[in-house]
Amino acid sequence: MVIGKMYLSAFLGDAHSLKDKRQVVKSVKDRVHDRFNVSIAEVEDQDLWQKVGLGVAVASNDAKHALSVLTEVEKFIRTHPALVVCSAETEIL
Repeated sequence: MVIGKMYLSAFLGDAHSLKDKRQVVKSVKDRVHDRFNVSIAEVEDQDLWQKVGLGVAVASNDAKHALSVLTEVEKFIRTHPALVVCSAETEIL
């Protein structure tokens, strides 16, 4: 079994409250999960209005497939108009 994981840090410039942030993060998490069938959660910076830390994980039988899925997830999140992705770290276990 191969596990792929990614930590993604993003900036949410239009958020003026935690409620604004939660709406965007929930939308992103739901869309990513539905489209790619991966596990995704907000893992850091839950109390900051404009900073988002997302963790994404995928299980596969092939390292190339896991890396491909995580790459596509990153590309998809980068297209979200409200988020500016600052960094993305990927690791295959």
